Amino acid sequence: MKIKDIFEEKEHVISFEIFPPNKNFSEERLKEVTSELIKHKPDFISVTYGAGGTTKSGTIEMSSHIKNNLKSEVLAHLTCVGSKKTEIASFLEEAKNHNIKNIMALRGDIPQGEDESIYEKGDYRYASDLIRNIKETHDDFSIGAAFYPETHYESNDLADIVHLKKKVDEGVDFLVSQVCFDNRMFVDFREKAEKLDIKVPLIAGIMPVTNAAQIKRIVQLCKSSIPSGLEKILDKYGSNPESMKKAGIIYATEQIIELLSYGIRGIHLYTMNKTDTTEEGTTKTTTTVKRVKQERQE
Repeated sequence: MKIKDIFEEKEHVISFEIFPPNKNFSEERLKEVTSELIKHKPDFISVTYGAGGTTKSGTIEMSSHIKNNLKSEVLAHLTCVGSKKTEIASFLEEAKNHNIKNIMALRGDIPQGEDESIYEKGDYRYASDLIRNIKETHDDFSIGAAFYPETHYESNDLADIVHLKKKVDEGVDFLVSQVCFDNRMFVDFREKAEKLDIKVPLIAGIMPVTNAAQIKRIVQLCKSSIPSGLEKILDKYGSNPESMKKAGIIYATEQIIELLSYGIRGIHLYTMNKTDTTEEGTTKTTTTVKRVKQERQE
């Protein structure tokens, strides 16, 4: 099923993100993880794609497993940095052959050992170029794209949202946010997007913070800010793994509850291939969704 159709059928959409097998995380282990995640009945699971296509085959294989064996909808990531159109066409054909109907179209990070000259080696400079190409050659996919509630690290506030508008105009059906810990910034971004007539669903990317050192590395990579409330949690529980895990799940759950109350329709949990934190966060999210629906009916 196409994700754009899921949003037409459901008021709230809950999804998970995993990364494909690599040298530190085997295919067998990931299949065990996805089998556990499926029990929570997400509306879809997204499978990421390594820098420069380093996990290309793993993305397709795991997406196919989720779609065809586990019978859950899937969103396969596809990056275009340094890629030729023939490579992208091959990936899309393979995805289509595996009954994959949803593509997350991304520019992608510059691979290690490369620099910005890589843009001249491929046929795409921006994600909007990839989106246009997919719509022109494979219009049977539902296309998602990324956005940064706090502004892309290579851009500024106005330029970033103009680029986002271009992605939508090229054919994007839904938008998934980078990790965001500050709901106010997310809601402010939605207001700006609405002024530019960006009407596709905005999905909030939520990551339960369970490891203080890890989250600080992630923040550096995606340039997300840490609100004072979360900073206090990191300072207080960062050296105590079990307490940090509990506090991180509570913070993420409160984020989700507040976002739903603001009318945000999509929640995307960055699982980091972990089932325990996802399980607790999903249970609380599902309970909240049911409560919100009941309150609206009353």
